[in-house]
Amino acid sequence: MKEIKAIIQPFMLSKVMDSLRKLDNLPGITVSEVRGFGKSPAADAGEKVTDGSLEYVKKVKLEIVVQDDRVEELLRVIQEFAYTGNTGDGTIFLTGVDDVMKIRTGERGEPVL
Repeated sequence: MKEIKAIIQPFMLSKVMDSLRKLDNLPGITVSEVRGFGKSPAADAGEKVTDGSLEYVKKVKLEIVVQDDRVEELLRVIQEFAYTGNTGDGTIFLTGVDDVMKIRTGERGEPVL
């Protein structure tokens, strides 16, 4: 299993989510509003948040845990539909997941997904 964390532009969220929802057996997705900055300074961003002397850019984070054989499909969809071609489109992180447990039933492993 793998966890996909995608940091994307907030205005691209609907487009990405609509495309992901079209996939068969889509697992659950967590969506969070986040802020941060990448290699480019946040000062150059159109919509920025200032906290004291620090400047951040508003982003949205998607978190999805999937079976290994679904990873490439989801990466392709997220990259395709989050793409604008401009600096700040975002980043996708991929990490391994050793196990998963459903709180209500105690069920573990890939069937939980």
